Amino acid sequence: MSNRVLIIAAEASSALYAEQLMRHWKLQNRTLSYFGVGSRSMEKLNFHCLGYAEEMAVMGFSEVIKHYSEIKKIFQNILSEVDKLKPDVAILLDYPGFNLRLCKELHARNIPIVYYVSPQIWAWKKNRVYTVKAYVTKMLVVFPFEVDFYKTYEVPVKYVGHPLLDELKPEYDDKALIELRRSRLGVQKNQKVLGLMPGSRKQELDRHLILQLQVAEKLKTKHPDLKIMVLVAPTVSKNSIQERLGEVRIPVILLQDEPFNMISLVDGVLAASGTATLMVGLLEKPMVIMYKVSWLSAFIGRRLVKGFFGLVNLLSNKEIVPEIFQEKATLENLSPLVEKMLFDESYRTHVIKDLVLLKTQLGDKGVTARVAAEVESFFQTTNTSKKELS
Repeated sequence: MSNRVLIIAAEASSALYAEQLMRHWKLQNRTLSYFGVGSRSMEKLNFHCLGYAEEMAVMGFSEVIKHYSEIKKIFQNILSEVDKLKPDVAILLDYPGFNLRLCKELHARNIPIVYYVSPQIWAWKKNRVYTVKAYVTKMLVVFPFEVDFYKTYEVPVKYVGHPLLDELKPEYDDKALIELRRSRLGVQKNQKVLGLMPGSRKQELDRHLILQLQVAEKLKTKHPDLKIMVLVAPTVSKNSIQERLGEVRIPVILLQDEPFNMISLVDGVLAASGTATLMVGLLEKPMVIMYKVSWLSAFIGRRLVKGFFGLVNLLSNKEIVPEIFQEKATLENLSPLVEKMLFDESYRTHVIKDLVLLKTQLGDKGVTARVAAEVESFFQTTNTSKKELS
């Protein structure tokens, strides 16, 4: 009997982790059927997509309101499919505004809920933990400190490690291979390469890309040998980036590949805040983190989020790398920070040491297999119940 799995992976990073899980089960020759929210890449693994991560990954309060009717329609379609297909288990990844509402509906239908990758409710909106406690069957967390947080509220929790660790390959540290790949892109030996990562959401691209290119142009004027790479997220249309380049007056290498492949080729990154910054940190690359949102999102966010917003700083509980938010994210403020990140070797060495230490705190590889084992325990329970009823 095929087990049915509902997956909600409504952001680029979540879709990557869900795809890892599906590929793991495929290698195990498991007969499973999947439906929910995910990526076009997941569809290639026979995922029945009711909503695409590329379209649902809106960020900020005003942006969510703007897309409310579309998101609500997807929510209702999911519930209709749940009633029709009666999945054995639901795997929800992050995306709290949507998923925590869905939890209540799934719980009412007696669907076991595995929440994989906790929302950052330990940083803001802590009251959401009571929703988790009421409806989530098992919380699988990717950061060690999250265990104590959930245990405090008596939520069933297990630390599995961060799924990005399963994406790391020896080739990302192979200097000879990296040098070869860089040369194929026109980068000469000893040339510095600045990577620009404006984000994967449309709003992020609109707010970040041109500013990042302006920073790159200013540095290129001062350092003519500097190479500029725009690292295009897998879920983003390369054409949409090309259209935004407009009248860029400097040569730019437009690269689209798996994120770690791209990051391994650069010396430092100017990155929009998000999971991408953790990827940069895992490859021990210095970075400057920036983020701009609508004025309403910034107004509300400042009152809800205290402390750091960049993941590498948040996890280290100190500022390993600079993070610049909203009106402070300007050409004048960002340019000297990016220049220091690229050309101050003493500073670079210090940052890299901190990033190496951070990497050791994120667990061991085999995360996807551990998550699969946790989910499969619900398959066993469900199948036993089905046999008893037959």
